[in-house]
Amino acid sequence: MTDIALEMPWLSRAWQTIQSRVKEDRLPHALILAGERGVGKRVWAEAVGALLLCDRPVNGESGLPTACGQCKQCELLAASSHPDIRVYAPEKSRMVKVDQVRALSSFAVASPQVGHHKVAIIDRADQMNINAANALLKTLEEPLPDVTLILLQESGRPVLPTIRSRCQTLTVPVPTNSDANAWLAGRVRKLPEDARPSPEVLAKALMLAGNAPMLALDYATGEFIGLRDTALERFKEFMKSRIPVGEAAKAFKSMGLEDTLWLFETWAGDLARLIAGGTAQDADAEDMLGFLSRGTPAWRAHELLDMVKESRAAGVYNASPELEASRLLIAWQKLMPVKRPSA
Repeated sequence: MTDIALEMPWLSRAWQTIQSRVKEDRLPHALILAGERGVGKRVWAEAVGALLLCDRPVNGESGLPTACGQCKQCELLAASSHPDIRVYAPEKSRMVKVDQVRALSSFAVASPQVGHHKVAIIDRADQMNINAANALLKTLEEPLPDVTLILLQESGRPVLPTIRSRCQTLTVPVPTNSDANAWLAGRVRKLPEDARPSPEVLAKALMLAGNAPMLALDYATGEFIGLRDTALERFKEFMKSRIPVGEAAKAFKSMGLEDTLWLFETWAGDLARLIAGGTAQDADAEDMLGFLSRGTPAWRAHELLDMVKESRAAGVYNASPELEASRLLIAWQKLMPVKRPSA
């Protein structure tokens, strides 16, 4: 089995930390892995699960243990049919629900079915509702020796302090541009020739994803870039009062709430960076954001970021992408200089 540190070198520090702890038999019962969207947190968690379930771990390139890829446990994992690893992720409500956590708790107290260990992964532990978080606390407070919990957290999305205090936390960085490009190029080569994005599309996708390679691959092979380009044009037209807010918001509705908020969050972050003398992540929006930055105090950019957080919280209750986009667009337009009547 390929060592994840070779395939995704930006994950190597967090991965080797776990390998060392497994080798020394001092792995914690619960881990939080934090990192930006699209950097490979789920891949990392599955690699850790494979190592913990493997019957015959072998030494990898670093001399630390990795899953062998050949034992019964590894074969079941490769076939996505291993009963002793479970993944719990947000469903249609965009949240990890209490029923899912209760199912995790039942899984945790049961005996392993085919192996010697159990692994439970909560993908987006930052999206547990309060009832789910409280239910998870009971499992964290009574750790069992044959189960490991791995909680994945997106950067900037808080996990309850009561949960965090009962886990050990690791953080993975965003890869360098060269590492991200190398990973992305390798994945694109595996696509059918007629489905491979052009170098220009890949570069734009990586720019929009902030060097998060898995997110960039989704962008490059999906509809996001086209929808985002339309949304940006409508955003600029609305800011210049050329179209009404409802027309501008429709372009964001097509993207869905998560991508809409991701885009507004990127722009607000870019505005803050430009005000501070930095550069924008979204080069296509830099002209508009640069214009705004010249007359906007930094606190206004952070106010926009707070509004995105409020909209994301509203998303728990299936908020309308169009209404949330309208609310954010109106807040953005208030940053435009007021035209004074000529004398």
